[in-house]
Amino acid sequence: MVLNEKRYDLFMKVYIYTDGAARGNPDGPGGYGTVLKYIAPDGTNHEREFSQGYEKTTNNRMELMAAIVGLEALNRPCEVELYSDSQYLIKAFNEGWLDGWIKKGWKRGKNEPVKNVDLWKRLLAAAKPHQITWLWVKGHDGHEYNERCDTLATTAADGDNLIKDVIEQF
Repeated sequence: MVLNEKRYDLFMKVYIYTDGAARGNPDGPGGYGTVLKYIAPDGTNHEREFSQGYEKTTNNRMELMAAIVGLEALNRPCEVELYSDSQYLIKAFNEGWLDGWIKKGWKRGKNEPVKNVDLWKRLLAAAKPHQITWLWVKGHDGHEYNERCDTLATTAADGDNLIKDVIEQF
């Protein structure tokens, strides 16, 4: 679906909520859910939802995808607050894990390779132009957007190669 470019010119402050679902199985179907909220310069609030269908993958991979699609939707530098219930994702940025991995040639302790390097690189590229605060939220805490992302991710994981891209019309 092609978006009206003028719509993206409205972005000022953006809130991205994410969740991934692998249905409890590292080799099971995975899906992600992302809700992107932004406040336009005129003060109005807007939202966009993303979710992705069946893919045999892990939960961590879907958490990364959830963050990537939200950031890739932005076509100009923004101030972003990104919320995830993945401590792995948030600590990678807040505790300097990525810097260490890159310096070691994408290796972890004991020369163990970092998983999902392709997605980490894509996430770094998507994050580069923005000023991002990476915030951890406890999963299933009842927060409206956290729950919506979880529902989107679970529905996508249970889907059959269905891609859903819903835009609130205004």
